[in-house]
Amino acid sequence: MDKNLEFKEECRLRVANYKNDVLLQDSVKSFVNESIRAKYSYNFTWLGRPIIQYPQDIIAMQEIIWQVKPDLIIETGIAHGGSLIFYASMLELLGGDGHVVGIDIDIRKHNRMEIEKHPMFKRITMIEGSSTDEKIAGEVRRLAEGKKVLVCLDSNHTHEHVLRELELYAPLVSVGSYCVVFDTIVEDMPASSYPDRPWDKGNNPKTAVRAYLKEHNEFVVDEEIENKLLITVAPSGYLKRVK
Repeated sequence: MDKNLEFKEECRLRVANYKNDVLLQDSVKSFVNESIRAKYSYNFTWLGRPIIQYPQDIIAMQEIIWQVKPDLIIETGIAHGGSLIFYASMLELLGGDGHVVGIDIDIRKHNRMEIEKHPMFKRITMIEGSSTDEKIAGEVRRLAEGKKVLVCLDSNHTHEHVLRELELYAPLVSVGSYCVVFDTIVEDMPASSYPDRPWDKGNNPKTAVRAYLKEHNEFVVDEEIENKLLITVAPSGYLKRVK
C-alpha cells in the first residue's frame, strides 16, 4: 500500500476506535464541561483577533476549507472577527477570488475598526442586521449565486433562531461542502449552564439541527469529524451536504 494511504488508514482506524474508549470519552466530557465553565475558548486569537473557538474546531475548519475550496464562506455571528479573519486567511492561501461574508445584528464600532484595518479585510464583507431578516438573506443569496459555498452558523443559539438560519442558508451550501452549526454542545451541558442567555438544554442549536435533518436528507452529520476532534463545541453540528 502507498505510504500516504497507509497512514490515512491508520488514522481512520484509530479515530473509529475512540468512540468505544470509555476512559477517553469520560475524560473528554469532564474537560469540555470544566473548560466551558472556565471560558477556555475565549483565550485564543487568529492573526491578532480574538476567535473564541476551541483550537480543535479551528483545525477542523481548516481541513474542511482546504478540502472543499469554497468560493464563498458565509458566517452568521461576527463578535471580535477572529473567525472572519481565519476564513479569509485560508482563502488567501487557496488563491483565487474567495470571499467571506459575515452577518451580525450588532457589529460593535471597536471590532469593526480592527477588522477593517486587518490585511485580510480585502476578502471580507460585513453585513449588519439580523441573519434571519429576509432582506439580508436575499442579499446573501445573490452573493452566493454560481459559487461553491460553505456556511457557518454561530450567532443567536436558540432553537427558533438557528432553525430559521438553517432554512435560509443551508440551501446555499454546495454538494460536498458543509453547513457547520456551532455550539450544539449546549444540549449536552447540564441544565442552566448558561443562566444569562436565552438558550439552554432543550432550546439550542442541536435541537434545531435535529428538527432540520428530519426534513432534509440532503445533509448528514459527519460523525468522523466529531470522533476525531473529541473536544468540540459542535457535536452533531458538522453537516455535510451529500445531494
